[in-house]
Amino acid sequence: MKFKRNVVLAVSIFSIIVAGLAMIEPAGAEKQDSNQKYKCDGRTHCSQMTSCEEAKFFIKNCPNTKMDGNNDGIPCEKQWCKQPITIEKTISVLR
Repeated sequence: MKFKRNVVLAVSIFSIIVAGLAMIEPAGAEKQDSNQKYKCDGRTHCSQMTSCEEAKFFIKNCPNTKMDGNNDGIPCEKQWCKQPITIEKTISVLR
């Protein structure tokens, strides 16, 4: 009877430990909300993006991106996040 109780106790403790380990994220794991449209998946370049919105998500949330060459906070300006041409920009270019 004592042996059986010890086995049940050991199995219970083991189950608690396994359940706890399942909740621990691996080191360096990106936290992802299940409702997020995008996830960090290793892509780092504008040619790998499909929209400006996606590129903005990546530079804000993912490590080692190479999408903002001039460090102005706007990624993929030539491919996806083109800024509208304004009169001021046109005049400054013509000067």
